Amino acid sequence: MNAPNRMGHQTVVYRNTPWIIATACAAGPREAQGPLGDTFDLVADTPDFGQESYEQAEVALLREACRICLDKAGLGEKGVEAMLGGDLLNQIMPSSLAARALKIPFLGMYGACSTMSEGLLVGGLLVDGGYASPVLCTAGSHYATAERQYRFPLEYGNQRTPASQWTVTGAGTVLLSLPDPGRKPLAQLTRACIGRVVDMGVTDANNMGAAMAPAAAATLCAYFDDTGETPEQFDRIITGDLGSVGSELLLEWSGKMGHPLPRERMMDCGLTIYDPAQDSHAGGSGCGCSAVVLSSFILPRLQSGEWRRVLFMATGALLSPTTSMQGETIPGVAHAVVIEGVR
Repeated sequence: MNAPNRMGHQTVVYRNTPWIIATACAAGPREAQGPLGDTFDLVADTPDFGQESYEQAEVALLREACRICLDKAGLGEKGVEAMLGGDLLNQIMPSSLAARALKIPFLGMYGACSTMSEGLLVGGLLVDGGYASPVLCTAGSHYATAERQYRFPLEYGNQRTPASQWTVTGAGTVLLSLPDPGRKPLAQLTRACIGRVVDMGVTDANNMGAAMAPAAAATLCAYFDDTGETPEQFDRIITGDLGSVGSELLLEWSGKMGHPLPRERMMDCGLTIYDPAQDSHAGGSGCGCSAVVLSSFILPRLQSGEWRRVLFMATGALLSPTTSMQGETIPGVAHAVVIEGVR
């Protein structure tokens, strides 16, 4: 028997349309040099953000993005009933330490770079079901910490391959709430598609786009099959961080699966956050990539009415340093959330 709020096999419908009532982001100096730099709420002067380690800098970025978001909403930390957060590091310690400082009931999320859309999806379910409101959803990453964990310490000075992506130093936060006549929301969640893990045998830890693109295609096709909708019903279909390599593969895979995507409606956060002159190779990546672009670029366009409806789908490569050294391939996952303006 299908659950009453399901549509098809993987898609859920929010009956109470959770509102996005505030958002904020914090980012590093490299990100501030990109085309979105003027829209960030907080910019770190240096990559270490005045902390003793890059890991502590990542904690600070997450913590401050959350605090700014709550300030915008006019809420204190005690006014939030749940916090959903995640990052790329082992045991999602930066998010856990940020939650320790905020003292908000915490649910740790891990979907690699898909964590922001995963958090929105689950946070929306909590709000829609009447289990918590408001709910704080956040995700962050740091270039130096991710390089040390997944590839090489910066001190090695290794040469990056053309398909590699630059992990965004930054964090983004969204505050969800039940509809409130006393507030004016930025946007609202209406539907979401829970992605499945897809593995096409990619083993190159420097080519995340190739690992994630099949999962992104699978989620999009599942959503269109479940709902009967078409890409033309969205102002933008937004991927998290496929970069230039993964974005092209997504178009190829989706076409093969019977759902060709119009290039003019596609957008990738990893290709939006950096200027080509910054030499990020295939583009940006990391949990913070889609989170920062969502806060600084996507939601303002929905709030202003420039866009009416978008499909926001962050993508994650579920690799582990341990399993990679054991010869495992890299699975991918992608979760999609429909975000609409409120009129």
